[in-house]
Amino acid sequence: MIDACLLGTGGMMPLPGRWLSALLLRCDGRVVLCDCGEGTQLSWRYTNWGFRDLDSILLTHLHADHVAGLPGILFSLAHADRTEPVTIFGPTGTERVVAGLCVVVPGLPFQVNVVEIQERSAFLISGGLLLRTLPVVHRVPCLAYTVERARAPRFDADRARQLGIPVTLWSRLQRGETVELGERLIEPEAVRGQPRRGLKVAYVTDTRPTPELVDFVRDADLLVCEGMYGDPNQLPRAIERGHMLFHEAAQLAAAASVQRLWLTHFSPALHDPESWLPVAQERFPGAELGQAHRTVTLRFLDDDAISSPVR
Repeated sequence: MIDACLLGTGGMMPLPGRWLSALLLRCDGRVVLCDCGEGTQLSWRYTNWGFRDLDSILLTHLHADHVAGLPGILFSLAHADRTEPVTIFGPTGTERVVAGLCVVVPGLPFQVNVVEIQERSAFLISGGLLLRTLPVVHRVPCLAYTVERARAPRFDADRARQLGIPVTLWSRLQRGETVELGERLIEPEAVRGQPRRGLKVAYVTDTRPTPELVDFVRDADLLVCEGMYGDPNQLPRAIERGHMLFHEAAQLAAAASVQRLWLTHFSPALHDPESWLPVAQERFPGAELGQAHRTVTLRFLDDDAISSPVR
């Protein structure tokens, strides 16, 4: 499973009652942070998620509302006794920005590694997750991210019995290991069925809609997507500033057949996002407003439920 916790929903500047957009993901006890604007570490402290478990930070772009909280996050990690390296992913220029921000948190007890990304890429990160990136359309270089957890094919117990494989060896085959049985070598494929769908979370913010985004986020169990403006009449402003409207995020969710949509990154001028939610739900009935500390546990589709709320 993958746990997801939205730390904030604001764009441009933090407001009373509205933290800046940031998202936590957790898999097998390891944590990934998507964006960290000013005050992110404060919002994080309202959760029961530990700082020390944070291994990777994904920066969509280098505007202050997405990176200015980095010193506070790194400081919090240091005071959580973290000593393992932390990796920061981001667009071109990330290394320079991280170096500048780290000036105010000298002497960190862990190494900070930076990976700059210019094109579509894929990386294996902690927690057994596959990270994918897609350059998107904003006023500065910007990335969309997906995080995927693969799932092993279903184990064919009947086939294992037919082959005379002791139950004590089944778990190794399920993990993809080749096992030795007498003079035979048993490959995992001998007792594995069809591939099974894993889990996928997509994080898209500060971009105009693009054709590539549909395939990139397709079939996501959770799409966290910006809705900078709710009013469709704000389209010229959204185009000028490189942002999405509520209904555009909903159209993306519908076209990509995602399971769930959380709207986030609201403009400071958007005082009542809830009043515009029906505009999104006309295009994607499952659209929800992101709320600070909204948390969900995403489960494999043939588990008891697709997803279940933690809070």
